[in-house]
Amino acid sequence: MDMRLLTDGLITYLCLVILITFHEFGHAWMASKRGDDTARMLGRVSRNPLVHMDLLGTVILPLLAVFLSVTGSGLAGFIIGWGKPVPVHSANLKNRNVDWVLVAMAGPAMNVLLGAAAVAAMRMGMALESPALWEFCLRLAVLNFYLCFFNLLPIPPLDGSHLLRYFIGMTEERFLQISQYGFFILIFVIQIEAVRWVLREATYGSIGILASLFGVGRIG
Repeated sequence: MDMRLLTDGLITYLCLVILITFHEFGHAWMASKRGDDTARMLGRVSRNPLVHMDLLGTVILPLLAVFLSVTGSGLAGFIIGWGKPVPVHSANLKNRNVDWVLVAMAGPAMNVLLGAAAVAAMRMGMALESPALWEFCLRLAVLNFYLCFFNLLPIPPLDGSHLLRYFIGMTEERFLQISQYGFFILIFVIQIEAVRWVLREATYGSIGILASLFGVGRIG
């Protein structure tokens, strides 16, 4: 086993835990602001990673993907991770349909903010002449923007599906029915190279624009 690859994978995993924490915090915070205190009462409006971690989705599967990647197994590409879903009672929201969209988009928006902050922090790596800090900030930026665009895919239960439901006027009942098969659809879709290409281009394109704005230099 290549220990360098293992260390690199574990660092990436720790970064993933951080950004999932802020992603779920964004959902919980927005739900509370829009009238549903369910998440707040459960302690989810918090930046404590422990309250947002799902044993299977945030620990077991991501770590399994790390070890599979180190061994060169192609099975790693079929594994996805997730945080503990934030409970939202739509009946408590001030504007049921619009607020659902706001709550759903709060997670990706939080990742955009973190990604932008990471790109800005790359300037510090340049000022301190620290390639390690520069690379770490770049990794955080990539993970944040990738998670953002991944979650915008219009497939239940991803955040983008709530946006799609709003625009096409789908009922909550119909949405919940489709959501039962969403995980299997998602596993299939992310194996499509065109989808992976779009996610990569959106991720590095966004980072490239921010890098030019912050004077970080060319990325990629």
